[in-house]
Amino acid sequence: MTPNPTRLTPATALLLTVPPLLWAGNAVVGRLLRDAISPLTLNFARWGLALVLLLPLAAVVLRGASPLWAHWRRYAMLGLLGIGLYNALQYLALQTSSALNVTLVGASLPFWMLAVGTLCFGQRVRPAQVAGAVLSMVGVLLVLGQGDWRHLLALRLVPGDLYMMLATACWAFYSWLLVGTREPAGIRQDWAAFLLAQVVFGAAWSGVFALGEWGLGAGRLEAGWTLAAALAFIAIGPAVIAFRCWSGGVQRAGPTAAAFFINLTPLFAALLSAAFLHELPHWYHGAAFALIVGGIVLSSRK
Repeated sequence: MTPNPTRLTPATALLLTVPPLLWAGNAVVGRLLRDAISPLTLNFARWGLALVLLLPLAAVVLRGASPLWAHWRRYAMLGLLGIGLYNALQYLALQTSSALNVTLVGASLPFWMLAVGTLCFGQRVRPAQVAGAVLSMVGVLLVLGQGDWRHLLALRLVPGDLYMMLATACWAFYSWLLVGTREPAGIRQDWAAFLLAQVVFGAAWSGVFALGEWGLGAGRLEAGWTLAAALAFIAIGPAVIAFRCWSGGVQRAGPTAAAFFINLTPLFAALLSAAFLHELPHWYHGAAFALIVGGIVLSSRK
């Protein structure tokens, strides 16, 4: 089923701007916590807490008569792609790559969104969208080459860059699945029920991955107030609020248009990284962001 998005209104644009700000904060926090908690354990703790927060709002969706269980395979896949894999891979990326680099590599999302939409969902692509995606990819390559195109000839990606590329591909599939089929009536009308239907499976996937991390001897956890405050932030903001806004924005505007809004994340990440991580941006970060914004403007033209 091909989605039929509505016109991009100011309200929809606001919905799609909130998640990049919160996700930039998530990247900065993930970088700050890399020595205090292992990445897969962090992802499980985040979504386990989000599950607890959502239960009072939409516990009815988990009852035996809920339409969730007739469509459990769909929600299990959404939970795997958008929660279990995407976030785990991002936290893995932040172990070896900066928050700014991770968000800029994630700016390749328009390319993945167009590719997935065309190959798997029958989406027709406009030339302006292709041009916008190319500009975004040029910005990503500029970062990976650290401002010198000769570096690309001998480029050796750090593990974090590769993890983030894989995470971005997972997010593209997740976003298309949000609009690829209609939600059951009892879930579609309630944002908390829709999110909880994903989180209950996503938290389970995250728990399995965390168990594997500890089984391999890679798990670590240093409890403290700083960790508790950070977990509260990433569970409430980048998890519950951002996912609620992203889902609503994607369903209104469509995945392709929404993909270019996520490219605002590097701007917010640059500001937050400078403030909290003392990871100052370089000239090529600014040039890459200009290319990404150019991609947003170009792709939105009719």
